[in-house]
Amino acid sequence: MKSTNFILSTAFILLFSCLSFGQINNTYNFNPDNLLNHVKELASDAYEGRRTGTPGASKAKNYIIEQLELLEVGSLTQNFEQPFTFQSRNKSYNGVNILGSIKGTEFPDKYIVLSAHYDHEGVKNGQIYNGADDDASGVSALLAFAESFKKNPPKHSVILAFFDAEELGLQGSKFFVDNPIVDLKTIVLNINLDMVSRNENNELYVTGIKSHSHLETMYSQLDTPETITIIAGHDGTDGKQNWMFSSDHAPFHMKKIPFLYFGVEDHQDYHQPTDDYENIHPEFYKTAVEHIINIFYKLDVMTF
Repeated sequence: MKSTNFILSTAFILLFSCLSFGQINNTYNFNPDNLLNHVKELASDAYEGRRTGTPGASKAKNYIIEQLELLEVGSLTQNFEQPFTFQSRNKSYNGVNILGSIKGTEFPDKYIVLSAHYDHEGVKNGQIYNGADDDASGVSALLAFAESFKKNPPKHSVILAFFDAEELGLQGSKFFVDNPIVDLKTIVLNINLDMVSRNENNELYVTGIKSHSHLETMYSQLDTPETITIIAGHDGTDGKQNWMFSSDHAPFHMKKIPFLYFGVEDHQDYHQPTDDYENIHPEFYKTAVEHIINIFYKLDVMTF
């Protein structure tokens, strides 16, 4: 995750109220134990860092598909898989996106794409880069969305997109938008999650609220939370690193599709072999995912 080639010039902080989102500390839209267990599983040494094209990545793909089937999520393709090939640094790779689908109850012909990447850095110099925060945390959050949809179905149709090869240049998400399975004109929003499970200051950033007036309106109506701070920024206007093109939301942005990207600031274990399950912050993570899911439901009732 996160290239750091762009600079920003203005940011503003929007704080969210627990009242606006319901009893976040006491009740979840999903099973919080499942949320943590999926991260623990995918970030274990058995997956060998999930590098694109490796047996570990294939193992992760099979695990995610198994979870989608257990949650009775539909497939956007014949078997959830969207294979693709690409070149990176004079080497050929075979990647596989995983695409689930949930039909909307009121706007079935309009899609919100929820995305996270399941690949990571693999094994380097004999050390496994497990990628717990980056981005097993986002993958597990998407499975939490799927749990929530079983109880509270979305009004828009939803594509759960588990992209491959983000670490090799956003290859999976680029392929998805360049070879669309649904008409891109019917995709009204992308919500991308990349690194959402830890922050020392309980801060979660959201980038992209200026990409659609509905996003700005929704944020302007939210109040102050008690347990987490959502900071709108890293959007090219606040003097911080520009995250507008830093993860799998970028190809959607390039196609002029509105997006929200949720993530934390880089930490000491970012792209290190120490990005392990033991170093995530469980309470922050559960609360962050609950906030993001409730933000989705607030947007889902709007007409794009």
